[in-house]
Amino acid sequence: MVRKIGFWLLWIGFVSYAFLLAPPDRPDTWALIQNLSTGNVQSINPLIVALFNIMGVWPIIYSCVLFIDGRGQKLPAWPFAAASFAVGAFALLPYLALRQPNPQFTGQKNAFLKVLDSRITGIFLILGAAGLVAYGLVNGDWGDFILQWQTSRFIHVMSLDFCMLSALFPALLGDDMARRGIKNPALFWTVSLIPLFGPLAYLCLRKPVIDAGGEA
Repeated sequence: MVRKIGFWLLWIGFVSYAFLLAPPDRPDTWALIQNLSTGNVQSINPLIVALFNIMGVWPIIYSCVLFIDGRGQKLPAWPFAAASFAVGAFALLPYLALRQPNPQFTGQKNAFLKVLDSRITGIFLILGAAGLVAYGLVNGDWGDFILQWQTSRFIHVMSLDFCMLSALFPALLGDDMARRGIKNPALFWTVSLIPLFGPLAYLCLRKPVIDAGGEA
């Protein structure tokens, strides 16, 4: 119960901060979002381009854990996973507050779950994320990014959302490791403490879930 209350309080605090305390939206925010979404990024700071696209990688990372976790829950995981592509942790925190501990996998994996459970999916994700991070770090303007972080609600909240998604992953990691028979506290803390690439490396290395039919 304390865990559930903690997630609800965190969700309320995050929503309140985003709408009441974060910097106001800039007049060009909608145009920026449109350009980022359509790939028209020639005049946009590469750090912002990289961050925006990485925020599309995070929901896939969570989906690789969330849909398998949701198989044993009373509530379906897919609405929260789908909404996370648009609003990130704002959608995932309610799921974490409502879910029950679920260290076992029930039923059989369909084709969709097999893709999410595949190490190949993790490899594609880590390669894509590494390319985005390298692009942003090599070509980005940190001074401009800090200025936009201070003056743009969109950039400010998106950056905090990245941090929130990094911090929340361990809430699902323990059960996911248990479902795979992985008992390694050092691995848990390594994955938990390395933002983005810890979870990505875990997806590349974890053992597949064994379904009720005995198949990986």
